Amino acid sequence: MGRSSKTETTLLIAHKGPSKPALKFPLGLVSENVRPYLELIRLEKPTGTILMFWPFAWGLTMAAFTTGLALDQYSIYLAKCFIGAFLLRSSACTINDIFDRKMDAGVERTRNRPLASGRVPVLAATIYLLCQYILGVAFFYITVHDLALWVALFQLLPLFAIYPLLKRITHWPQAWLGFAMNFGFITAWVSLTGALEIPLLSVAMTGCWCWTMLYDTIYACQDIKDDVKMGVRSTAILFGSWIRPLLILCAFGFVGMLGIAGYLNGQGLSYFVLSVGGTAAHLVWQFMTVDLEVPESCWENFNRNGQLGWIVWGGLMVDYLISIGFVRA
Repeated sequence: MGRSSKTETTLLIAHKGPSKPALKFPLGLVSENVRPYLELIRLEKPTGTILMFWPFAWGLTMAAFTTGLALDQYSIYLAKCFIGAFLLRSSACTINDIFDRKMDAGVERTRNRPLASGRVPVLAATIYLLCQYILGVAFFYITVHDLALWVALFQLLPLFAIYPLLKRITHWPQAWLGFAMNFGFITAWVSLTGALEIPLLSVAMTGCWCWTMLYDTIYACQDIKDDVKMGVRSTAILFGSWIRPLLILCAFGFVGMLGIAGYLNGQGLSYFVLSVGGTAAHLVWQFMTVDLEVPESCWENFNRNGQLGWIVWGGLMVDYLISIGFVRA
C-alpha cells in the first residue's frame, strides 16, 4: 500500500512537469489577453516609475519650502506628480519597445517583451501609445497651466520619442535620457512658483542628469555582449574598462549639484545632513557592492537608485515641515 502510494505520487509529479514561475504582481490578476499590455508599460517593474517620480517630488518639495505651501495642498500636488510620472513612464516604455522590437528580440534579457516576442502587434501597440498620449495630454492640461504645461508636454512627447533612436547613432543615449527622465523637476517647480529660476533649475537638472547617467549606465551593463552583437550603443560599451571612473565622476556631480541647489534655495541643516550626506553615503555603498560584470548585480543596483530617492526627499521633507511649523527644529 505504501509503495503503491509513493509510486502514484511520483507519477503524478512527473505528469505535471516543472511548475511555471509565478507571475509578478499584478500580472496574475488579469487575463492572458490583457497581460502583454501591462507588460508593455512595465507595470510589474515599478522602479522606472519611481525614478521618474523622484525629480517631480524633489522639485515640488523645494518649491513648497520656498513658497510655504500648506501641507494639505502639498499632498494633492504630490499625488498629481505620481500620476504624471506614471503616465510619462508608461508611454516612454511603449514607444521605446515599438522602435526597439527587433533589437530586443536579439537580447537575452528583452527577447520576451510583448513586441519582441510577437505577443502584441505593432499596430495595436501604436494605438495603445496614442491612447496613452491622449490621456497624458489631458491630465497635464487639467492639472498644470501656462509654462508648466508646455514643459510637461515637452517631456511627454518629443523627449522620449527621440531617445530610442539615439541608440543607433551615438554611444550617448544615456545623456539624452538624463534630460528626459528629470524634466519633472522643472514641471513641479514652475507649476507651484510660476517662475523659471534659471540658476537653481540648471544646477538641479545637472545633478539629476548625473544621477541618471549613473544608474542607466549600470543598467546598460547588463546587456553589453548582446548590445554589441545587435548594434545597440551605450555609455557602458563606450567606456569599457573606464566605466567605474565614469560612474564615480557622475556620483560626485550628483552630490555636488545637490549641495549647490540646496544653497541656492536656502535649504536648512536637515537637507544638507540627510539629503546630501545621506546620498553620498548611499552612493559609496553602491560602489562597494555592485559588480558591473554580473547582470543580476547591475539590476539590483539599478533598483537601489529608486530607493535612494527616499533619502533626498527625506531631507527636503524635514526642511519643508520645519519651515511651515509642522515640526520644530
